[in-house]
Amino acid sequence: MPSFDVVSEINHQEIRNAVDQAKRELSTRFDFRNTDAGFELQDTNIVIHAEEEFQLVQLLEMLRTKCVNRKVDIKVLQPGEISAQGKTKRQSIALTEGIDADTCRFINKTLKNTNKKLQVQIQGPQIRISSKKRDELQEAMSTIRELDVRVPLQFKNLRD
Repeated sequence: MPSFDVVSEINHQEIRNAVDQAKRELSTRFDFRNTDAGFELQDTNIVIHAEEEFQLVQLLEMLRTKCVNRKVDIKVLQPGEISAQGKTKRQSIALTEGIDADTCRFINKTLKNTNKKLQVQIQGPQIRISSKKRDELQEAMSTIRELDVRVPLQFKNLRD
């Protein structure tokens, strides 16, 4: 029976490359000369810091641009609250990976409403969709692509 998996994964190497490119651009930008601004890549988030709030906005936009250039979906970046520590402002940007339970249920409900013959199984942070016909799976893929969800979705393990 044909099936495929819907997952949300991050290419960590491309994220690392995007942060490195943003650091390189930061060192050459005139408006950031003699300021304490920068990026710190941690396991599941990126911390940006600068002296002013508008500089944080510029750093975030710089990071988003580099991610788009590296073909990383910017839905992966979830900016947090801005906090002040001394004379610097910090913002933590979470890297979201995996599909949360609410999004899984939303996708499940949408697919069941559009096609009753699909079998949808929620398997932790991924969803397996199977059907007797490959055409129904392709329709399910197009339906999922049209959905507006907060995480980037990829299709893996298409089997006949």
